[in-house]
Amino acid sequence: MKVKVYVSLKKGVLDPQGKAVLSTLHSLKYNEFKDVRVGKFFEIEIADNIKDKNLIEQKVKEISEKVLSNPIIESYTYEIVED
Repeated sequence: MKVKVYVSLKKGVLDPQGKAVLSTLHSLKYNEFKDVRVGKFFEIEIADNIKDKNLIEQKVKEISEKVLSNPIIESYTYEIVED
């Protein structure tokens, strides 16, 4: 089993890296793109002996809030994927 965690800046938080990517796209004549937001993606493999989805969800929420994101400026979503 795997968990995919997506972390992105909250709405209203400036994204200078996204603006730099957008500027590069425009300089390369990709003018159809209006905005770019840069985020993070984590793919986490769960140990084979762990089958309790409630436990996995609890642990994913904990690590997402404590390690993978900065809850003040970032939000996260996740999905559990069966092998």
